Amino acid sequence: MAFQRTDGRQPDQLRPISFERHFTRFAAGSVLTRCGDTQVLCTVTIQPKVPRFLEGKGQGWLTAEYRMLPGATPQRHEREFLKLSGRTQEIQRLVGRSLRAALDMEALGERTITIDADVLQADAGTRTTAITGGFVALQDAIAQLIQKGDLERSPIRHQIAAVSVGWLEDQPILDLNYVEDVAAKVDLNVVLNDQLGVIEVQGTAEEGAFSRTHLNQMLDLAEKGIQELFEAQRQALVD
Repeated sequence: MAFQRTDGRQPDQLRPISFERHFTRFAAGSVLTRCGDTQVLCTVTIQPKVPRFLEGKGQGWLTAEYRMLPGATPQRHEREFLKLSGRTQEIQRLVGRSLRAALDMEALGERTITIDADVLQADAGTRTTAITGGFVALQDAIAQLIQKGDLERSPIRHQIAAVSVGWLEDQPILDLNYVEDVAAKVDLNVVLNDQLGVIEVQGTAEEGAFSRTHLNQMLDLAEKGIQELFEAQRQALVD
């Protein structure tokens, strides 16, 4: 008997995803992304300066910060201040690496873009939702620079999206929710650009190991899901 998903989706089906653009007033770009029951607010700040190691080199930088708000989970999540957990540091570095891959830094000029990803509600897939929604917010922020005349052309060279895949009941499952994520024997996060180039693959066997064949099946499923996410991003950006 095939594995029955808790929300009735097919194994290769994404959760419903939506992008509410211009969610806040002051950020250069702001998007509330809903992926199933996961909700992540991504805001973009642009500053006319770069880190010291890039000063005078004529290129820009992008960095990211990620936090989970106290009410995002059933039990209150403690706020992280000066000391970040290893998980938080790892996720925000992933978000930063992924979205830097979207940009031509020389075309950006000596500016620093900061993506803030705040998880309002967590039902698994917060890092992939932060990346996918963060790209939409980034696109809006760059469009604002062009509209103001601060940039002649967009430095965005690639569209970026991410999705999770798991292995449950001897089959790959796309875009896991929390119940599925806990039960999965393999947890895989995949980040691709619009040419289906791999930016990052994070894969962990929760029990034992998994085969190269299983990895290929999960990557094929991730590619399918990310192509659908690209289309959802494009639709959101023309609305």
